[in-house]
Amino acid sequence: MNENPTYTAFANHTIIVSGPLDEVLGVLKRRFEEGESAIILVFEDWSGRQVDFDLRGSLEEVLARVLPPPVRTGPGRPRLGVVSREISLLPRHWQWLEEQPNGASAALRRLVDQARKQEQVSHRVRLAVDAAARFMSAMAGNLAGYEEATRALYARDRGSLEELTENWPRDIRDHALRLAGDCI
Repeated sequence: MNENPTYTAFANHTIIVSGPLDEVLGVLKRRFEEGESAIILVFEDWSGRQVDFDLRGSLEEVLARVLPPPVRTGPGRPRLGVVSREISLLPRHWQWLEEQPNGASAALRRLVDQARKQEQVSHRVRLAVDAAARFMSAMAGNLAGYEEATRALYARDRGSLEELTENWPRDIRDHALRLAGDCI
């Protein structure tokens, strides 16, 4: 998951807002209060998944329902973004962690950082293609050339994808290509 996730909201085939969740919800809440009649679909940009939000109550109440709670103070280093959570390990894992220099937490952070560095490009490519495919299914599933465009996306054929989506509504086309990114 992206550390700074963004969201994009569409009314029909047009982007009405794109950005961080609090920004997007602010715009959606204003439109909701003004009696917006258009169906609005919101997508997580990192996954391409459609998401729904309960816009009842004040903007603060809406944000409180969806944003993570503030980092609690206590053990750890909250100013650095360190969050304490529980994990379950077998005794042999705990034993190995306790033998590591600087303690178990430091060892786990090093292991996670090392794994993230070794993450293969193919994994990031798959995530981007899947996000674009989910978005295209929701927003372009009934548009001309959708099936062929999906095949071009999975074939990583950007030229064909651009050509096949040329007559789609501009915002849908541009957003699908943006989600696919440089991965195709």
